[in-house]
Amino acid sequence: MAIIHALRGFEPEIGKGCFIAENAVIVGDVKIGEDCSIWYNAVLRGDVNSIRIGDRVNIQDGTVIHTLYEKSVTEIGNDVSVGHNVVIHGAKICDYALIGMGAVVMDHAVVGEGALVAAGAVVLSNTKIGPHELWGGQPAKFIKMVEPEKAKEMNVKIAKNYLMYSKWYDGHNHAELLEEK
Repeated sequence: MAIIHALRGFEPEIGKGCFIAENAVIVGDVKIGEDCSIWYNAVLRGDVNSIRIGDRVNIQDGTVIHTLYEKSVTEIGNDVSVGHNVVIHGAKICDYALIGMGAVVMDHAVVGEGALVAAGAVVLSNTKIGPHELWGGQPAKFIKMVEPEKAKEMNVKIAKNYLMYSKWYDGHNHAELLEEK
């Protein structure tokens, strides 16, 4: 069963219809919206500050989400896809954004609505990625604009796919078990 752990007076809150993998870790001041999926080996550590996740967000395998003590929070909007082995540390990810596999997004960075961060990119602290921009590299730099409707269509499709994948795991949906406590 997933590790879902209260800490410092904060109990994680998980919305309806969420899939939480058996070895995911959710600690402290974490609020997750509805129809999200938190995949295998993902760690959402709200021990030193808050993590807020919108609806229909997928946090894929091996991702770590954390913050700086009293200095940064992590906010993730709706219909966001966070790829495998991503690190998000005290950043804001707006609606319909996509964070590619292995990317790192650091404190006080903002990833705009419908923006894409390429796989392996390192988004440095305080970087502002505008809506519908594609950034990549180490450190990440602007590559090109992405057509807003195409970006939204792609990102919503990925979010819906992950919602569908999570339903394959019925019977392993630990968010409902929390409601029984």
